[in-house]
Amino acid sequence: MTEPQTRTWTPNWPCPVGAVLRVHRRGAGDPTYQVLPDGAHARAMRSPDGPVTLRVEPLDSAGRVVAQAWGSGATWALDHLPTMLGADDDPSGFEPHHDVVAAEWKRQPHWRLGRTGLVMESLVPTIIEQKITGQEAFGAFRTLVRRYGERAPGDLGLLLQPTPETLRTIPSWEWLKIPVDGGRSRPLLAAARVASSIERAGRASFEEFDRRLRSIPGIGVWSSGEVRATALGDPDAVSFGDYHIAKNITWALTGEQGDDDALAELLTPYAGHRHRVQHLLAGAGRPRRGPRMSPRTHLPGSSR
Repeated sequence: MTEPQTRTWTPNWPCPVGAVLRVHRRGAGDPTYQVLPDGAHARAMRSPDGPVTLRVEPLDSAGRVVAQAWGSGATWALDHLPTMLGADDDPSGFEPHHDVVAAEWKRQPHWRLGRTGLVMESLVPTIIEQKITGQEAFGAFRTLVRRYGERAPGDLGLLLQPTPETLRTIPSWEWLKIPVDGGRSRPLLAAARVASSIERAGRASFEEFDRRLRSIPGIGVWSSGEVRATALGDPDAVSFGDYHIAKNITWALTGEQGDDDALAELLTPYAGHRHRVQHLLAGAGRPRRGPRMSPRTHLPGSSR
């Protein structure tokens, strides 16, 4: 393995490296992401400067983060390391208005929302996850990357997501074998055709980015919220339209399950920090009275 570039960075808070980065992992078998035996987190990315494998060690006893990077995008990745780990996130205006939120904030006081700036990297798996179970989505994403991605720099065994150009070459019958039905492959291909424009839109305001992304047929409020959070670090992004999130959060806050309208009302006092609440309550459970969402092979092409 070629020698990596290395950076040592000392954050001004006890940064929980794994908790911040793990949001980018699409299931335990994600070929673009590994948690290594020594506890380091490794990611394969397509940076604006080219492919890169980034390995980030947990905070050490001196409060330092050590990272290594391989590939033509190595300098870019190490330059953006603090941003990826949440250095630009400002929770100072966040105030819990519910006991359960206060308890979770006390338990996770050092978590910050990172920002990669890599829109397509987040958008591709997000579209695959539309309207299906996580198990199905993670499996389809693994298949897509293994069939059409490429080996990442370094020797950690990671793969890069396929490029937008490669995505555009995949015929409809091959998408179905992955399996990704037409309701998801169509918006994927539409996004791949305007990938450069979408990446540029990521430098606009969150509101403008949301407008531009949702102008693509088949991409709705849920997908926009997911991408704004993971790629752009939007602390107010909410995953409206999710099969579980509204029910889980409303139950955690009130003891009753509610819909998106109820969720929006409950989160009103948290304006500007609503994603922070969503993250804090991600593990909130609720009584299972109805049927679970079942795996399926073909779905209607609704925007999400």
